[in-house]
Amino acid sequence: MAEERARRRLAVILAADVVGYSRLMEQDEAGTLATLKERRKSIVTPLVGQHQGRIIKVMGDGVLVEFASAANAVACAVELQGRMAAANEGVLEHRRIVLRIGINLGDVMVEGSDLYGDGVNIAARLEGIAEPGSILVSGTVYDQVKNKMGVGFDDLSAQSLKNIGEPVRVYRVAGTPRVSVTTPQTAADKPSIAVLPFENLSRDPEQDYFADGMVEEIITALSRMRWLFVIARNSTFTYKGRVVDVKQVGRELGVRYVLEGSVRKAADRVRIAGQLIDAATGHHIWANRYDGALSDVFDLQDRIAESVVGAIQPSILTAEMERSARKRPDSLIAYDYVLRALPLVWSLNRTGSENAQVLLECALSVEPDYPLALSLAAWCHAQRVVYNWTESLAEEREMALRLAQRAASISRDDPMVLAILGAAHTFVRDFHVAGEHLERALSLDPSSAWAWNRSGWLNVHRGQPELAIDQFERSIRLSPFDPAGFVCFFGIADAHFLKGNYDEAIKWSQKGLNQQPAAAWQLRVLVPALFHAGRIEEAHHAFKKMMEHYPELTIDKVRNALLFRADMVERIVDGLRQTGLPE
Repeated sequence: MAEERARRRLAVILAADVVGYSRLMEQDEAGTLATLKERRKSIVTPLVGQHQGRIIKVMGDGVLVEFASAANAVACAVELQGRMAAANEGVLEHRRIVLRIGINLGDVMVEGSDLYGDGVNIAARLEGIAEPGSILVSGTVYDQVKNKMGVGFDDLSAQSLKNIGEPVRVYRVAGTPRVSVTTPQTAADKPSIAVLPFENLSRDPEQDYFADGMVEEIITALSRMRWLFVIARNSTFTYKGRVVDVKQVGRELGVRYVLEGSVRKAADRVRIAGQLIDAATGHHIWANRYDGALSDVFDLQDRIAESVVGAIQPSILTAEMERSARKRPDSLIAYDYVLRALPLVWSLNRTGSENAQVLLECALSVEPDYPLALSLAAWCHAQRVVYNWTESLAEEREMALRLAQRAASISRDDPMVLAILGAAHTFVRDFHVAGEHLERALSLDPSSAWAWNRSGWLNVHRGQPELAIDQFERSIRLSPFDPAGFVCFFGIADAHFLKGNYDEAIKWSQKGLNQQPAAAWQLRVLVPALFHAGRIEEAHHAFKKMMEHYPELTIDKVRNALLFRADMVERIVDGLRQTGLPE
């Protein structure tokens, strides 16, 4: 009994959460997370410290705080709501971060650094019934502070709270405005879809690339629908050649709908068939086939996308739908070259990238102003910089930027063109312009896993690690089985290195290298992370492996290659120098 009594104490608990958090996340997940983390850092944590509180736990959009004094808890809550209101000035009403707060004084049970029991539960229930922007306190808190605070209280009488046995007397702190929070018209649950690789029904297996290209174009068209969550092709193509259970695909990718189909190409004719399936039930929602001349292939792709959208969201009229903004080539020969190049571009393999470059040059020789071919060629040049495939860093950066700018001058509203232009500006350290292009790309295609990836890298280079991690995580959600997912893992690792979290940097670097052992360029960060974490023997082992891949590497070459903030570069260089890298 003495042991049980020792594990309990009287405490003042403050519970707060964000009003309409799910809605905010659906509208802008990365922006909401970034704003919320910034408010915690600049407002919540400092105020809790000033009022002698202790944060018990942070739970997504909520926070639990313990105070020894009821007066301190109420004073902190009042100031917190005032500071949050000031921070929301100038922000559109439906995008504001608005808190509701509940405070209770009661008996709690202690387990490690956490607290449990009705003392905590009542605070959470008060927060749950509080109006936006308001503060509710229990009668036990009111009794402690009613004559000590410079604020008044409105008596809301006794309230029955969920899972609390006895009614609780509730008071609202006067003077804290109850904020109106508008909710824009959005779907309660955002529809989501995965487009599986289409079966090649042509007699020639060499035509697989053509069927894959059809899927690429359909995904691009669907991704233009901002209300639709579309899984990236790099993840859906992991199912290629496999007999799949659509229900399992839905569970694995976390989507409600699956589109599958087939392509038959013969001479100058093409037939595309598709069927839309409810992944939860396995029931067919829609199926059709489209026949036409090869010259009609772009129209056929758009018609399939329109049929899918119409089946998922019947209220959207075909006439109101956007056609894909991608500028289609005049020459089907150039288009064919690009379809052949696409899988090689995304292979993240040096030989594959070089072969892709040859095919793209063929496409551009036929059609010099083909934006997608120009952009993909730009990215092939950029890959040589990113993955340490060249000694001519400056020349490759400039070539990538020049090609990307030319593509964008022809096609200004193609998300892929804009994302590659943003990446190219990143490599020449023009971070502000890079950000503008990547934001525009994501506004046009919120389902672009690759644009989220490049945005994450931009923010690592900008020195904003928390935002970068959020964006890499968004990319992973959009493409959970991406063979190139290791690039996001490396991005998260570098963001943690920037923060000085070396153990996390090591963990994520190793996770990426486990997926892609050939990605030796990440050893430039893993070696110094191991060194700064005090894991010296492991650092020397990784250093040896790095030098096997890059025997001519020097400190100067590392400095020239890295785009990180100066202090991060110095920590990387210091770790490499300490493990033996020559100047």
